[in-house]
Amino acid sequence: MTFKVLYFARFREAMGRDTEQVEGSFATLEALRAFLVAQGGHEVLAEPNLMCARNEELCGLDEPLADGDEVAFFPTVTGG
Repeated sequence: MTFKVLYFARFREAMGRDTEQVEGSFATLEALRAFLVAQGGHEVLAEPNLMCARNEELCGLDEPLADGDEVAFFPTVTGG
């Protein structure tokens, strides 16, 4: 399975890239995130509070994945 992974805001800055292709078999977004963190260079994704989306729709880390999905990770947003 192949996934397009997008990074936004300070996640993009911390990793020095805004997108990458990832290949593997991941049942959920959490499994993909855990793989990326363990791989190294993605430590910022280990933060407990992050937001994610699958195919441009906000979702939780328990969201199931399918081949060809586009996944996005970004920090929580606060405002005032």
